[in-house]
Amino acid sequence: MCGIIGYIGHRPATPLLLDGLRRLEYRGYDSSGIALMNGDGIKVMKRKGRLAELEALLSEDGQKLESTVGIGHTRWATHGVPNDINAHPHFAMGEDLVLIHNGIIENFSELKEYLVGSGYSFQSDTDTEVLANLILEFYEGDLLAAVTRALLRVEGTYGIVVMHKNHPRSMVVARKGSPLVVGVGKDEIFVASDLAAMVEHTRDVIFLDDNEIGIVEDGEFNHFNLDHSPIKRKTTHIDFSLEQIEKGGYSHFMYKEIMEQPQTLMDTMRGRILDDGSIKLGGLIQHMDELAKAERILFLACGTSYHAGLVGEYLIEELAGIPVEVEYASEFRYRKPVIPPNTVAFAISQSGETLDTLEALREAQSRGALALAVVNSVGSTIARESVGGVYLHAGPEIGVASTKAFTSQVTVLVLIALLLRQQRMGLDEMSVEITQAMRQLPEKATRILEDQSQILDIAKMFCRASNFLYLGRGTQYPVALEGALKLKEISYIHAEGYPAAEMKHGPIALIDRNMPVFVLAAENSTSNRKILSNTQEVRARDGVVIALVTEGDTRMDDLANHTLYIPTTHRLLVPLLAVLPLQLLSYHVADLLGLDMDKPRNLAKSVTVE
Repeated sequence: MCGIIGYIGHRPATPLLLDGLRRLEYRGYDSSGIALMNGDGIKVMKRKGRLAELEALLSEDGQKLESTVGIGHTRWATHGVPNDINAHPHFAMGEDLVLIHNGIIENFSELKEYLVGSGYSFQSDTDTEVLANLILEFYEGDLLAAVTRALLRVEGTYGIVVMHKNHPRSMVVARKGSPLVVGVGKDEIFVASDLAAMVEHTRDVIFLDDNEIGIVEDGEFNHFNLDHSPIKRKTTHIDFSLEQIEKGGYSHFMYKEIMEQPQTLMDTMRGRILDDGSIKLGGLIQHMDELAKAERILFLACGTSYHAGLVGEYLIEELAGIPVEVEYASEFRYRKPVIPPNTVAFAISQSGETLDTLEALREAQSRGALALAVVNSVGSTIARESVGGVYLHAGPEIGVASTKAFTSQVTVLVLIALLLRQQRMGLDEMSVEITQAMRQLPEKATRILEDQSQILDIAKMFCRASNFLYLGRGTQYPVALEGALKLKEISYIHAEGYPAAEMKHGPIALIDRNMPVFVLAAENSTSNRKILSNTQEVRARDGVVIALVTEGDTRMDDLANHTLYIPTTHRLLVPLLAVLPLQLLSYHVADLLGLDMDKPRNLAKSVTVE
């Protein structure tokens, strides 16, 4: 899996394909390649490594490749190690048909055995080459029919683009579980796995849904269900611009997105908090009766989104009194989840394409839950398959390690908690107090981001540490998890987040002078005051304490080796400010180590395989 780009039009394809692949680099990949219609055949060039390796290969090739039809791919290895042979695109035997593919063909072994018995040979270790040969097996002059017949034999997920030399101005596309979008320009068509690859050229797009197939031919796109019944779907106009996915003068996308958070907090709240403090969420209006009856809330998410859901659990249970369960989406459908009547399930996903989360939402919906979503990407699969929900309005997030999406997700969950509270209890003093505090968050976030000198000093002291421990209580426990995840993702330093009181039940054995312990103590509540005794336990074992507290709080003065401060805010909103220094610390540590935090190793931005 990873990035797909295709083009049919009147312009030279090679620079458009390379530019599209460059805009897909943020998703993470280990090899790249392109295929071009070239005279009477198809020319494929691919190379392990970064896109620069492919560009160097194209330069060395020396041939004039002036095709106006081509496809490109960045691969994140699933079947077969990263190398030139396993890179996409993949020819079928005979090199008349070529394919790029995101996803996993789960029954590829059985299909490969069948094809070997039919006389096919294979060059790579990939499931993709198996699919290419399966399509060739069924090809009798009609490429669309051959792809359809092959896909009916496939178990698993796919987003594919197929070309055949006998159809020099055509390509067939199909999807199941892996995103594909068709961009419609003037006398030209783009195909991509991500809007970023085509937004410079067109913002009028058609999203493919699962089990749909289509054929792109000179300026036209027609698509069908797998039974070949036609689908008539209008184009959708996408609002975000090229400028939103450029670095804007910042050294890295991750840093840009950290620094954008005062604005994204405002954008997430805009129009949703009314003057009197009441909450209006347009995507939930038609489901207010069902929300009023909700007896259980279920959050389905992975990674950073899961941590946001854990914050949401604290918020909704305290503010609205509704039981909440946060589930790892990757585990949810592999047991037999019990979904009682009046359960509302929210899928939380930045991309809206996370396959684990999508499948968990489908499972919850099939068992009777109301399927809602909290997503960032407009038009994404989760957004389309849920019956309602809330967009983040955080703008495109390019950095693989999520930052601004986390704070926007938590902000949305605060709004949902307040909406549920107001629905049950009316507009009360606490609601007004929280919404007033929310309006001050962008300015307070700006203050944290403007002065990073202390955070940078701490990063310099500990960038060579082998392990970190993050401790928090209450709503700051999920922030501890998120801080540890960020450090792991981009600096490759082992880090763990724990509820502070759980430290003494095992992790305390690890603490010594070489183990920095980040203590989140910014909430001055009864439960969080307990963290002082947990900090004493760390110091008693010669541990190094970095404390995060609110301005004016002196409780940690005699306990912490280093102290960071954030502005005071309502105790339920502390996670939205407390996470910012943790994001900055991770960024500066990775930067000092000379690492590429926008493209951390082995990671992909949108995980569309299970």
